[in-house]
Amino acid sequence: MNSCKHPISHALTSFNGIADPADTKRSAKSGAKVHRLPSSIWKRREEDSRNTLDQAIERSRDFFFREQTSQGYWWAELESNVTITAEYIMLFHFMGMVDKEKERKMANYLLSKQTEEGFWTIYYGGPGDLSTTVEAYFALKLAGYPTEHPAMVKARAFILEKGGIIKCRVFTKTFLALFGEFAWFGVPSMPIELMLLPNWAYFNLYEFSSWSRATIIPLSIVMAERPVRKLPPRARVQELYVRPPRPIDYTFTKEDGILTWKNIFIGVDHILKVYEKSPIRPFKKRAMEMAEAWVLEHQEPTGDWGGIQPAMLNSVLALHCLGYANDHPAVVKGLDALANFCIEDDDELVLQSCISPLWDTALGLKALMDSGVPADHPAVVKAGQWLLDREVRKPGDWKIKSPELEPGGWAFEFLNDWYPDVDDSGFVMMAIKDVKVKDRKAKDEAIKRGIRWCLGMQSKNGGWGAFDKDNTKHLLNKIPFADLEALIDPPTADLTGRMLELMGSFSYPKDHPAAVRALEFVKEVQEPDGSWWGRWGVNYIYGTWSVLCGLSAIGEDPAQPYIRKAINWLKSKQNLDGGWGETCESYHDPALAGVGESTPSQTGWAILALLAAGEVDSPAVARGVQYLVSTQKPDGTWDEDQYTGTGFPKYFMIKYHIYRNCFPLMALGTYRELRGETATAE
Repeated sequence: MNSCKHPISHALTSFNGIADPADTKRSAKSGAKVHRLPSSIWKRREEDSRNTLDQAIERSRDFFFREQTSQGYWWAELESNVTITAEYIMLFHFMGMVDKEKERKMANYLLSKQTEEGFWTIYYGGPGDLSTTVEAYFALKLAGYPTEHPAMVKARAFILEKGGIIKCRVFTKTFLALFGEFAWFGVPSMPIELMLLPNWAYFNLYEFSSWSRATIIPLSIVMAERPVRKLPPRARVQELYVRPPRPIDYTFTKEDGILTWKNIFIGVDHILKVYEKSPIRPFKKRAMEMAEAWVLEHQEPTGDWGGIQPAMLNSVLALHCLGYANDHPAVVKGLDALANFCIEDDDELVLQSCISPLWDTALGLKALMDSGVPADHPAVVKAGQWLLDREVRKPGDWKIKSPELEPGGWAFEFLNDWYPDVDDSGFVMMAIKDVKVKDRKAKDEAIKRGIRWCLGMQSKNGGWGAFDKDNTKHLLNKIPFADLEALIDPPTADLTGRMLELMGSFSYPKDHPAAVRALEFVKEVQEPDGSWWGRWGVNYIYGTWSVLCGLSAIGEDPAQPYIRKAINWLKSKQNLDGGWGETCESYHDPALAGVGESTPSQTGWAILALLAAGEVDSPAVARGVQYLVSTQKPDGTWDEDQYTGTGFPKYFMIKYHIYRNCFPLMALGTYRELRGETATAE
């Protein structure tokens, strides 16, 4: 099973850059003086290369066989930054239910992630982040660490150098406001009355992204109540202000110019604050009731909300502010769901921002299939059936804009029926396509429903967002609350490439209306240098991989100039060690597109992209494969410190611990298959 389907020759190529006899003859004809290897030596080296490749694939497959759970799925850590765990400490203090032993472990985790300079980052090797450092400092203060502790001294120096609390992001200020350490009137307004806006209104809650909606609605309850839990003097963090705050310090920074949208929204925020102070708010009670009902309705049976920490933690906070006791079933289930996101050992406890078992399982399954594991292998069948059993069959929030659409598809987490997404759905369907599960008819029907659902989620501009259709009100990212620039879920090149790959994998023609519109979209958003920006992976390498695989699968001719431009861009970004890498800083500075220390996951993407584009004979591919083989560890895994996934580009980066292993296996297996060689699992 190929990672990306395309017509390509199965010619054997050099693995270590060793010229074959035919290449030597051609070079001789051109007049170049070359050293001709005897045929017997060349064949022996070629055989050694094959054996090395086979061994690398075998070791990697063995790793996945070992790591598969007895139920059939894979589940690896999803690492982000320390704010997720810091806010967990804050939650327990706010609710008055501190577990000192767990808090000790969480504090140990926070300290383990502090850099020598004293700050905390949002990704490995990144610059110090002010808001992240403030939240870690505050959480440690709550946990009993004194201001004179060396870690606190260094952190405080960094915070004050960067402008202190006043310069923090909205969510950090909100958590500080819960404890009286920041003024509520300095937090951007998100009035509860938004609940009353009809779905046809230009601005309504369903114009926000799914993750924003699931976070904002409970948070608007908290902000309507504006609770404050007073802290003892030892836990306060007033020392993190550069100077005592003045009223002007709580205002929002305007853009240059007068009639910019950001400045207009800042003016609107001032008006809303006057309204929120009014004792007469005739619609507040009704809006609060609607928000409370929404929160309760959207809680999954497992206790989750939206499958992400911000939605879950804020929903628990909202219920607490509404007077729900800590032992109320909805609160208990919510706290249990958060606990299930934790990774704990004897010394540390970390709360993950999300968990990714369906995504991990689809990736692991597809990697095994791409590496030649038979479709009826027990591990493959078990994983395929596990995925099949988790098809979403309930209507979610997407139903607001697509009321005629039948439920289908898959989510990211164990259970998240309100928010399946096209990326997981596409990858799951491609992974289970050839798996020989017991009930083939049930699988085929699930795939038909999934494809119909995915195609029904295509936006008007021809592209796809992750969770919602036509979620494109870019003005929402201009409101003061939107300092993460992630309140919407617009179509992106990487997701559109995935949908093209899905259609091509299931024999949809290139002239299918959905494919035609998608092709127009990816051409329109291609960067001038030939690459594509990546929304859900770092960054241009990820986007280019996804699009090239999609273009190949749907049948686009790789000789077309716009595809050749992408190929040449990828080749130009290969590092001297043969790998590819890209820093998270490329989201801030596009000049860094494709630039960074080589990583196994990004090298896998680049190889898969080049193979999709017909470059199996390319020396660049051979060098990339050699990089992966030479950096593999004896246990079949690869090391990768870098973060290569994203939650919110620029502001929230993710390290998927499965990426460093699944994508290299996909690349090596696809490379071997396209060379015309086969190998199967025992």
